[in-house]
Amino acid sequence: MSEQIETLNETLLADYLEQQVPGFKGPLTATKFSGGQSNPTFKIEAASGTYVLRRQPPGKLLKSAHAVDREYRVIKALADSEVPVAQVYHLCEDPSVIGSMFYLMEFCDGRIFWDAALPEVDTATRSAMYDEMNRVLAALHSVDIDAVGLSDYGKPGNYFERQLGRWSAQYRASELERIEAMEQLMGWLEQNMPADDGRVALSHGDFRLDNLMFHPTEPRVIAVLDWELSTLGHPFADLAYQCMQLRMPGKIGNMSGLMGVDLKALGIPSEQEYIARYCQRMGIEKIDNWAFYLAFSFFRLAAIVQGVAKRAADGNASNREAAKVGAFVGPLAELALGVIQQEGGR
Repeated sequence: MSEQIETLNETLLADYLEQQVPGFKGPLTATKFSGGQSNPTFKIEAASGTYVLRRQPPGKLLKSAHAVDREYRVIKALADSEVPVAQVYHLCEDPSVIGSMFYLMEFCDGRIFWDAALPEVDTATRSAMYDEMNRVLAALHSVDIDAVGLSDYGKPGNYFERQLGRWSAQYRASELERIEAMEQLMGWLEQNMPADDGRVALSHGDFRLDNLMFHPTEPRVIAVLDWELSTLGHPFADLAYQCMQLRMPGKIGNMSGLMGVDLKALGIPSEQEYIARYCQRMGIEKIDNWAFYLAFSFFRLAAIVQGVAKRAADGNASNREAAKVGAFVGPLAELALGVIQQEGGR
C-alpha cells in the first residue's frame, strides 16, 4: 500500500492531463512532497511547466475524510477574493486514472515555515508575518459566502455541536486504546457548549503557519494551503486553533508550539494582542467563551492525530512518521484540560 501512495503512473497521468487540461504537455515526473500526513501531495514537473497534484490516499477511508473534491471547490471559489490561493486546473473524480480522486493546481514558488518561532527571519519581519497571518484570517472570515457560491458548503445549525459530534465519532472510529484525558475533555465540551451566536463564516479548519505559503522575499502570504477540513463554520474556531500554538510545547508531531518562548523578544504578538488585532479587523469588541474554543481546538487536533495513528496501524497513512503521532493524543487532551483550569472554564 505504501508504494501506491508514494508513486504515480506518470505515463498514464500525462496522457490524461493532456486531454483534460488546456495547455498541459507531457512527459512528466511526479515527486511526493515530504511532510503532511493526510492527502498525499506531489510536485508535477511537465514539459508545459510545474504543477501540484493532491490525491486521496488509496485504501479504505473514514466517511467524509480526504475530500479533495471539496478542497478543489473552495480554492476555485476563492480565486477572485482577498484570500490568496493557488489557481486550480482540474478535478479528476475517476479513481481509475491513478487509483483515487485527485486535483491539479498551480505550483506556487514561495516559502513555507515549519517553526512557529520563525528563526529564519529578523524581528521586524517576524512581527509583519504574524500580522499578515492575522490579516489573511480576517479576510477569510469576511468572504461573502453567497457571492462566491459557497452558501451550501456546510450544514446549518450550531457549528460546535456539529463538529463535536463529528470529531467524537471519528475519534471513536480511530480509537486504539482508552485515554482518560480525552474522556474527561469530551465530557466537559459536551456540558459547556456555548449557545449558537449565529456567526457563520468560511472556516479553513487547519489555519496555521505551515499551511501558509509566503512570498519568496516579502512577509506576504501568496497562498493558503490544505483546505481539506474547510467548511462553513464558526470563525472563532480558526482563531482559537491558531492561538493554540502559543500554548503548545515546542514540538507535537509536525506542529510547532511556542510555550515558554519570550514572544516579545521575538516580535511575536501575545494571545491577547493577536485576538485584539483580529477583533479590530472584524469590527467586534471581544470574544466570550474563549476557554471552550481553545479546548475544542485541542480536542479536534487530538482526534485528527488519532485518525493518523489509526491509518498508520491499518497500513495506509501517507507519512512514514505517522505511527509515532498517536502518542500525542493524551498530551493534547491534557493541555486542553489545563486551559480549562487556567481560564476558569470561561
